[in-house]
Amino acid sequence: MSSPISPVVNRSVEPVLVEPKPWRRRTVLRQTWAELASFHWPYDPAVVQQWLPDGVQVDTFDGRAWVGLIPFEMQRVRIGPSPAVPYLGDFIEINVRTYVIDGQGRRAVWFGSLDVPRSVIVGVARTAFALPYCWSACSHEVDGGRHRYTARRRWPRAAAGAGTDIAFTVGDEIPADEVTELEHFVSARWALLTTRMGRVLYGPVDHPSWPLHRVTDVEIDDSLIEAAGLPAPAGEPLGLYSPGVPVRIGWLERTETS
Repeated sequence: MSSPISPVVNRSVEPVLVEPKPWRRRTVLRQTWAELASFHWPYDPAVVQQWLPDGVQVDTFDGRAWVGLIPFEMQRVRIGPSPAVPYLGDFIEINVRTYVIDGQGRRAVWFGSLDVPRSVIVGVARTAFALPYCWSACSHEVDGGRHRYTARRRWPRAAAGAGTDIAFTVGDEIPADEVTELEHFVSARWALLTTRMGRVLYGPVDHPSWPLHRVTDVEIDDSLIEAAGLPAPAGEPLGLYSPGVPVRIGWLERTETS
């Protein structure tokens, strides 16, 4: 039996890195994250911290935690150098996430849920990467610059029927020198955290810096955030869009927690 996770020790926290670190990892997965939008709301850090396991510390910007709803197209998923698998290599994903710090002071993403329309992907990702993937009916429609993502959950049964309907219009590209500190905070993330058998695991992620656009005319009807265990968000979200980036993901490793 594994020992319980110890609390996060207060160590120096790495800065928000606009550019990724040099990639010196073995690449396990390659993929493209395309047509990606992000919508973030501020939360009380104490509320989000209660949602996280021991050993994972909520990250904050100006004293607020940030919870995101992220729809995008996952394209050309492949293992290492192998070619993409037809059908399984391209699908829609809509995830609920927040931002966290591990016991070594490294910034990362924490996922509350990841909804996809491929049941096989759900099984593999839950087993291999210990991530809370869910099986949902998903769609993405584009009409000019207007996008609409939808999801309706099928499994797990406890949250069946939860879903989201997100519509937005893509606006102007943001010059790199005009991206705000908050926009970097929610987009410049180079790792994920998860847990398996009581251990915090760190997964490195590598991709170019996001080319970001503003979004307008945002309409969101969502219950995925509440299904993940958080209160419903309030107010207008911080919205961004990116045409996408190629991504590399390294294998999970244990992170120090004491």
